[in-house]
Amino acid sequence: MYLAMNRFSVPLENAAEFEDLWLSRESRLNDVPGFVEFHMLKGAEVDGVILYASHTVWEDEARFLDWTRSDQFRGAHAKAGQTRKLHQGAPTFEGFKAIQHIARADATTA
Repeated sequence: MYLAMNRFSVPLENAAEFEDLWLSRESRLNDVPGFVEFHMLKGAEVDGVILYASHTVWEDEARFLDWTRSDQFRGAHAKAGQTRKLHQGAPTFEGFKAIQHIARADATTA
């Protein structure tokens, strides 16, 4: 398993527009080999800034890297520079390889 995360620091006054942008975008992830799941996470507001994280789970790092070089990736990010910048600075990317995974057999996702 490989987890890819981008963190965004969003000023409070841009939060609603930032969320609308993510919630209304066309995701092409379900068509990508190796994709497992996606979550857009919202943290607490601290000093007028909210931390958001896009959290994507992949079968492995190779599948994630294949996606970053794919037509689906280019299509999903084609309009990224055409909207007003709603976050501070550049997103912070973090990638993680799983070294352990424990799950409840009857777990459900929220």
